[in-house]
Amino acid sequence: MVRSTFFRLTVLMAGFGLALSPLVAHGQSDSSHRGRKYKAPVPTARIEVTILKDVNGKPIENAAVIFHPMQGEKDEGNMELKTNEDGKTIIDVLPLGATVRLQVIAKGFQTFGDDYKIEKGEMAIEIRMKRPGEQYSIYKKHPEVEEGGKDSAPPAKAPDSTTPPK
Repeated sequence: MVRSTFFRLTVLMAGFGLALSPLVAHGQSDSSHRGRKYKAPVPTARIEVTILKDVNGKPIENAAVIFHPMQGEKDEGNMELKTNEDGKTIIDVLPLGATVRLQVIAKGFQTFGDDYKIEKGEMAIEIRMKRPGEQYSIYKKHPEVEEGGKDSAPPAKAPDSTTPPK
């Protein structure tokens, strides 16, 4: 008997709560109470980056494409994506008007880096990756550096045999 009374009381309270819920919901839409102001998200650009081999133009799969959004000279973090089998990756969260530093790392190729200003809603960037070149050595003669030019160091002087050591 106690159970049936408790059950009836519970059903009565639930019905009463359902009857009052539209009144409470109406009170929340009162125009005198203003909530947090809506701020529209900034417009973003869709950027498609294609990574190709410089030698034959074939796509490079699984290359790391790293986007560094820049605030002046300060790096605001990074976002890394990998290229698909067509050498492409797409990002669509970078705001219009921003500057992004793009870095590409692919196994067996020179690392690429450059800054891009995002001015259009859709951009396509094609990057041709080069194979690593020969390591620069100061012991080899380089034809692009002229003797005595601004890029070459003066020849070292031999110690003078007549001056006693200090």
